[in-house]
Amino acid sequence: MIRRIALLAFAALIGGTALAHAQTYPNRPIRVIIPWPPGQATDLAGRIIAQRLSETLGQSVVAENRAGAGGMIGTDAVAKAAPDGYTLLAASSGPYTINPLLQRTPYDTERDFAPVALVGVSPYVLVANPAFPAANLAEFVAAVRARPGHFTFGSSGTGATAHLIIEWFNAALGLRAEHIPFQGSAPSLTAVVAGQVHYSIETLAATQPLVRGNALRPFGISFARGSVLAPGIPAIATDAPIPGFDVGAWIGLIAPAAIPRPILDILEAATLRAMATNDARERVAAIGIEMDLRGSAPFATYLREQTTNFRRIIETANIRLNN
Repeated sequence: MIRRIALLAFAALIGGTALAHAQTYPNRPIRVIIPWPPGQATDLAGRIIAQRLSETLGQSVVAENRAGAGGMIGTDAVAKAAPDGYTLLAASSGPYTINPLLQRTPYDTERDFAPVALVGVSPYVLVANPAFPAANLAEFVAAVRARPGHFTFGSSGTGATAHLIIEWFNAALGLRAEHIPFQGSAPSLTAVVAGQVHYSIETLAATQPLVRGNALRPFGISFARGSVLAPGIPAIATDAPIPGFDVGAWIGLIAPAAIPRPILDILEAATLRAMATNDARERVAAIGIEMDLRGSAPFATYLREQTTNFRRIIETANIRLNN
């Protein structure tokens, strides 16, 4: 009984301290670590989030690039940061969802992080050279299926989000094609434009300028409902068809795991409020991201679902980083 009373008193003390900190939070600048170099989609989105949070919280929120190791260096820095709400992560699917499924990472996403809010998801688009012998998605699938092993597909690298999505697409439709990995989406799409690789599935942000310039032809988009950002492109889920094919590259805000709940609540509310404006929606849409605001608990559920989906893809396609 004495031990129980002591534990309750300790818990009350800790809770009271956290509440006291929350009442003055934030009282100094907040860092949003972006684990990618400048110009990448997560960087652009992270800077929008930081600026909008700064306006909402009335405190400086500084975006800081810490790139390297496929996003793992910056992600690990946040995992090991003080859980006081002053160091946050502009998180994305690659280093957070996919890398831990393919290799040993210095962080454990279930143990080391607390989701704050999902901000948006970028759809992927199936594209080919305009000379590809197909006028629509059904004809594209028929052409590849008719010649097993003849066609090639490019990706931004073995184990990248794009690679896994293409493997899912191919496996679901029984398509056999050769994977040609590149160091990034730009060289992969350049090879498709040049006719050196037959097709790819890459983010809307990367493909849209090439589609608008008629350098690539779009055949389908990865959101099951289609996308308001590309209204003329049919959903792969319905036109291929692949029931349940609904995937994209997510971007959200994440904190170190031991962050006090009152401070997490402040950040969650501030992020949702900061990004729920027409201006914020238009700014993220301009970089190929469709707004999909979800608070801490729904975001955590979404992350678990993403891990399950990509684990299944990796196992089905037997993907290894040394392939």
